[in-house]
Parts: sequence; structure tokens; C-alpha cells
Amino acid sequence: MKKLSILMMLCLCVCLGYAQQVTLQEVATGAYRAEGIYGIKPMLDGEHYTQISRDGKKIVKYSFKTGQEVGTLFDVETARDCTLKSFDDYIMSPDETKILIQTETKPIYRRSFTAVYYIFNVRNNTLEPLSDGGPQQVPLFSPDGNQIAFVRDNNIYLVKLLFGNSESQVTKDGKFNHVLNGIPDWVYEEEFGFNRAFDFSADGTMLAYIRFDESQVPMYSFPWYKGLKPSLDEYSVYPGAYEYKYPMPGVDNSKVTVHTFDIKSKVTRQMDLPLDVDGYIPRIHFTDNPDVLAISTLNRHQNRFDLYFANPRSTLCKLVVRDEADQYIKEEAYGNLTFYPENFVMMSERDGYNHLYLYSAGGNLIKQITKGQFEVKDFLGWDKKTNTYYYTSNEGSPLRSAVYKIDGKGRKTKLSTKEGTNRAIFSKSMKYYINTFTNLTTPQIITINDNSGKTLTTLVDNQKLVQKVAGLNMPSKEFFSFTTSDGVELNGWIMKPANFDPNKKYPVIMHQYSGPGSQRVLDQWNIGSRSDGGMFEAYMADHGFISVCVDGRGTGGRGAEFEKCTYMNLGVKEARDQVETALYLGTLPYVDAKNIGIWGWSFGGYTTLMAMSEGTPVFKAGVAVAAPTDWRFYDTVYTERFMRTPKENMEGYEASSAMNRVDKLHGELLLMHGTADDNVHLRNASEYSEALVQADKQFDMHIYTNRNHGIRGGNTTKHLLTRVTNHFIEHLK
Repeated sequence: MKKLSILMMLCLCVCLGYAQQVTLQEVATGAYRAEGIYGIKPMLDGEHYTQISRDGKKIVKYSFKTGQEVGTLFDVETARDCTLKSFDDYIMSPDETKILIQTETKPIYRRSFTAVYYIFNVRNNTLEPLSDGGPQQVPLFSPDGNQIAFVRDNNIYLVKLLFGNSESQVTKDGKFNHVLNGIPDWVYEEEFGFNRAFDFSADGTMLAYIRFDESQVPMYSFPWYKGLKPSLDEYSVYPGAYEYKYPMPGVDNSKVTVHTFDIKSKVTRQMDLPLDVDGYIPRIHFTDNPDVLAISTLNRHQNRFDLYFANPRSTLCKLVVRDEADQYIKEEAYGNLTFYPENFVMMSERDGYNHLYLYSAGGNLIKQITKGQFEVKDFLGWDKKTNTYYYTSNEGSPLRSAVYKIDGKGRKTKLSTKEGTNRAIFSKSMKYYINTFTNLTTPQIITINDNSGKTLTTLVDNQKLVQKVAGLNMPSKEFFSFTTSDGVELNGWIMKPANFDPNKKYPVIMHQYSGPGSQRVLDQWNIGSRSDGGMFEAYMADHGFISVCVDGRGTGGRGAEFEKCTYMNLGVKEARDQVETALYLGTLPYVDAKNIGIWGWSFGGYTTLMAMSEGTPVFKAGVAVAAPTDWRFYDTVYTERFMRTPKENMEGYEASSAMNRVDKLHGELLLMHGTADDNVHLRNASEYSEALVQADKQFDMHIYTNRNHGIRGGNTTKHLLTRVTNHFIEHLK
């Protein structure tokens, strides 16, 4: 009876609107984040996969068929000669008899880091250091597992395991801010999305690497202060500075060349690559043929992708694939090349949508694998035995994705049955896959399926989270679409307070990112995230706000024409579409058209500034976090991909500059930025704020000491969200 009474009281509280309210502390710490399974690494046998245990002490082996734990490959407590308490990550050797254990990880930029690695021998349960010469970067096993190459201090080193772990230095000219061997420079890492630039040949006799000469790239610096969380005590009296090479639009990039190193003869050769003087090399990869090194190149405009096959000894390079676009080639083309002994698969938007194409090992186009007015999001693998290709795509709706397979005759089967967002990781045999499903009302459900789509077992259902969230005063979230005055249909989501009254008028906060190819309007569970339809919006709903997000022109999921229509004029159409959204919302009977705000981070912050100064006074308040303010301040690769150089497109740069719109700024603005943002420099906020001052525009500003683009650390996230909250409460209510 006592339990029943408590249950009835809880139900009554919910009915009366007394459900628990989310706090900003919970938003900042991700208290309602969905449970997931991370770091899944399929094993060679096609029947098992591995993961790090939750306590970071073990590498655990699981069955693909049952999802059950079947063994332990490594344990810090039982491994011989092991003094580690835990570890950060691991790399399996190709034959899985050895494992590199990653410890003492220290981030450098977004994808790069140094770490101290240990070699674990699975058969004899022993652990030994990879090198005694200092931390390493991006170690890689040779295909036979008998050698490991890595980078230290911008040079490549080689460890031969069959010769007592003897260590030799492959390159010797590496120097910080001058030459990098085997690892990308800042702009390549950030914009081409990789952190290792070397590879072994299939027979393990050669190493190929990209050499980056950034000596002519201009230097950029930002200050370091003592700060807190962490405290940099070396700057307690005088501040310091960090200096690195950062190329801005129109200036010199690194000079890139491809080299091979013959491990036996120790001969180094430079590939005879017909690359433009200012061209890019975003990837190299040895194929299964040891005499074929695949080199991906782009011209500086990034609208011509060339794939070369190079002979690592003769240095001769043969052009095998050329893909061109009127605007630019997306990363999918060179970032998803998948090589097999018989053929290779690549992605291209050449027919207007991102699809899969099959080429022979010699580079001849065999066929287009997928076709239609939808986008392939990810290539998952090829089953040689059945000649079946597996992939995810958004066929049916740009808001959703599903897992598909298609055979050699073009017969397609949809494997995922639940409508929403599906992602998959296949076993090496392609017999099984781990599917992660989520939709608007469902936190991720992780299942193991066979390759016919049948669910074999459920690994995670997040029911505890569902029950936990059910006790909150959660807002409803639903999709909508509308047509702008330009005749463009846009998709969005709206979150209304739990006690929504259609007869009241509510202030609205619009949150968006709006960057090229991005999507924020997706059929997926975001409760637990700090924005994008998550707990921050729930918190604001408790304070009487409606939250809205709309993907405008230039965003992804709807084909090349929709995405690339902003080419040469970034921010103009994107800002107009956010203005159109506000105008549309103002026509709804429950929206207070005089109290609409907008905010965003990074490109979303930029779009906030552009929209608030578009000329239509529809936004009463806005917050721009870590926002670019003039594309002449940003990096070459990203900016020129969409804008070309200032010399070629000065009119576009002028139109796309938030600096040039300050006189039309309308609404109460809060600028926020980190002093150590290596991506979007504080310079953007500094120059923009000065322009506002000279235009006699009042605004608020907050600078976060020693914080990078993510503006995290200690109490920082909560502080930032509190400032955003207070800004909108003050000006929209």
C-alpha cells in the first residue's frame, strides 16, 4: 500500500506539472546522456569483436553471434611486467598476436596526440615499451606484424620486432613549424580529417609517407595565461604564447611531396607526382599490390580529384581516376576509398548525389553501385563470396538513415527495420553487424544482427534512461517544414514546453549550425546533449521558451545542388533562411513574434551574426559562440573550398563578412570566445567587437581564459550555458 501511495503521488505530480526540472549542472555534465558501446573493433575471424572494459583495465573479447563476453585479451592486473593501472586505447597487430597499448595520451589538436605505447605479446602475456626515446604518435604495424613505424618530433622511426625491437630513424629533417614527416600539418589535420600520413606496403618492404614543408607558411600565435582547471604555473608571472603555422586564404600552404623508404636498402625516393605547385595530397594508401601506392590529390580549388597509382621504386605515377565538380569535391571522395585485391570502391557526387562506384584494380570504372535521389552516408563493406555491398543511406528522407545491401545485379534490400537513424559496424566476415538505432523519441538501441537484418540480441536498450527522463518535465519535440519566400522548402524541429498552452504566446530561441554539409534536423534522440534538441532546450522550456532548429540552404542530406548553392557566398543564403524561419514562426498563433532569439557555435555563431544583421529586424537577441566573423581570418583549405581565394572572389568575401554588416546589427548580442582557440581565433571576436564599437553598437562579450574551440574545462560549460540562459531570459521575457 505504501509503494502504491508513492506511485500515485508521483503520477499526480506529473499530471499537475510538478515533474522534476532539469538543472544546468545536469546539462553541463551530460547527466542524461544515453548509454552506448564505444571502441568496437571487429576481429579477423569474423566471429568476434573487442572492446576496452569500462574501468579501462582490460581488452575484452565478445561474440558477434551472442554479444556475450568470451574472453580477455589483455588485463593490466595479470599481464607480466605490467605496472600500468589502466590504459587509454589499443591497436591490434594484423595477425592479432600483438597489441599496442596506448597510455599517457596528451592531445595536440583535434585529432593528433602523443602517447606512450607498450607492446603486449598475446601468446606469452608480456608487456614491454615500444620505445624508450619519448612519447610517440600514430604507430602502425606492418602487414606481417613484425615491424612498427611511428612518428616522434616530426620524424618517422621504425622498430623491428624480430631484431630485439631495434629502433632506427627513417627521416631526419623533421622540425616543429618547418618540416613534418608522416603526420599532417594543422590545416590538413583539421580540414582533411586524418592524423597519420604514412603506410606500409603489403609485403612490408617499403614505407611511404607525405612530407609537409611548412617553412613558408605564415606563423600565428595566441597567448597562454596561468588560468585554472588546469593551472599553467609556468605562466604565473608572465604570460606565454603558442606559435604554429596557420595558412589563411590566399597565402602559401605547406609544400607536399610523397616519398618511399626501402627498409632493406635504406633508399629514399620521391614520387614523380604531377601535382600542381599549390595542390593538396589528402591521402596516401598502399593497395594489396606492394607495387601500387594510391595517392589522392586535389587542386587548390578542390574541384578536381585525381587518384594516382605510383610505383614505390620506379617513382612513376599513373592517373587512374579523375573526378571533377563545378564547385568542390567533398571529403567522401578521398576519405572513403576502399581497396580490395580485385577492385576498389569510391564515393562521388558526379550525378548530383553521393553514391558508390566500383573500379577495377587497374582503375577502370566497372559500374555505379547505387543510384537515386538520396545520399549514401557510409560504405560498410563488400562480401566477396556473395558479391554484396553494404552501406547506409538516407533513401526516403534526408532526416533518416537505414542500413542496406545491394548485390552484383543491383537487387537492393533494406536491412534495418526501425525508422530513424541507423548506423552499423560489420564483422570482418560480413556475417554480422552491430546496429545503433535511435529516433526522435527513442534513445539509442544497440543490437547485433545477421546480414539479413535479423536481430540476434540486444546489447543496449537504454530503458533506464527512458524511465529517468519520464520523471522530468520534458518538452515535446516534433518535426515541421515550411516554404520560404524564395520557394525553398526547409526542414526543422520544434520543442514546446511540457505544459504548452496553444492560447499563449511564447518567446522562441532558434539554435542552428548551418555550415556546409551539416545536419541538425535529424530523426534521432538528442536528449542528454547540451544543445541540438537536447537537455539545454529542455531547461529553457522549463523557463517558458519554445526552441526551434531549421537546416537552411547549404546544409547536407539533400544532394549537391541544395548543399552547394551557397558556393562563393558563404553565409548569405544561410542567414536569409534563418530570417525566413523567424518570419514564419512569427505567423504561428502561439509564437511571440516580438521575442525571437537566435544562437549558435562556430559556423552557427557566424550565421547568428549574419542573420541578426541581415537587414530584417526580426531577432531581438542572439548569442554567437566561437564565431568566424570574416573568412579572410580562417584557414585556406576550408575557406577556399567554398569561397576560392580573396583575389579570385573579393566580392564574395565582402558579402560574406559579418564585419561588413555591423551597421545593420539588430538585437541584443552576446559574443563568447576562448583565448586559446586554435581553430577560430580570438581575433575574429576582437576585430568584430571593435567594428561594433566604431559603429556605435552596444553588445555584451565574455572571453574564456585558455579555452579552445570547445570552451570546456572545470566549471566552464556550466558558466557558458548560464550566460546564454540569462541573456535570453533578460531580453526575450
